[in-house]
Amino acid sequence: MALELRHLRYLLAVAEHNSFTHAAEDLHISQPTLSQQIKQMERILGVQLLDRTGRTVRLTDAGETYARHARRALRDLAAAERAVHDVQDLTRGHLRLAVTPTFTAYLTGPLTAELHTRHPGITLTIKEETQKHIENGLLADDFDLGIAFTGAHQPGITTTELFTETLSLVTGTRHPATAGQALPVHHLTGMRLALLTADFATRSHIDAYFDLHGVSPRITVEANSIQALTEIVQRTTLATVLPETVTHDHPHLAPVPLDPPLPTRTVTLLTRADAYQSAATRAFTRLTHDVIRTRPHTPARKPTGPTADRW
Repeated sequence: MALELRHLRYLLAVAEHNSFTHAAEDLHISQPTLSQQIKQMERILGVQLLDRTGRTVRLTDAGETYARHARRALRDLAAAERAVHDVQDLTRGHLRLAVTPTFTAYLTGPLTAELHTRHPGITLTIKEETQKHIENGLLADDFDLGIAFTGAHQPGITTTELFTETLSLVTGTRHPATAGQALPVHHLTGMRLALLTADFATRSHIDAYFDLHGVSPRITVEANSIQALTEIVQRTTLATVLPETVTHDHPHLAPVPLDPPLPTRTVTLLTRADAYQSAATRAFTRLTHDVIRTRPHTPARKPTGPTADRW
């Protein structure tokens, strides 16, 4: 009797849930059927894959080793299916893109519009994720491309620099701070701000800037939505700190430069080093560089080509 793909999926489901009951629910099969299939798998391999003695089901050492190879095999098979169905003339196709949240405010819209204009047959799935989850997803073949920031990347992640993102104090156009030149940083002390929550990497950059210059603004509002912040700032006297580019599509928002300036970050396109590059992925990569070169929203960086950052 030979193993089948369902055996691999069944084992990985039990390993993920640490439970036959929850795994069976997820797989839409009965628990006895799942248990019987796993036992059949263990008989074929001649080794125990699951430890059933505790309160939860866990992989044995042999199971851990087998599961690692099973995940890789299923990932490669999924990539093979996409390669077979890949249409080189781009009349159809699918792209899975993950971005860190700030990019949804000013970058994903232009990229999606350009993709639809050039290649209307390609469908696009966009997910907002933290940078760690983007890299994990790329390594697990859950995403084709990611847009995030340079830094200490996981082994197996390849990066291509796109542009430099500049953070700025952002106010409503009627805010007093918009009337003058660059605002000295010490003027932020006591200023009422609405900021992103600590869930955003951007917030850690902002807090580090405040700490570096010894200023303590009054954080009146915290939000996990950039859209919420832009609405609040337009309708109140509160200020915020966001990528300066956000203001370009909001006529009632104004960037206010600070002295010394807020830190900049290098935006990068992320891929898995050994990933299959579909026609849709290659087309989206090209149009991303084109959009960045032509839009006035941020200074473009000369593409350096895929270069793996050191761990």
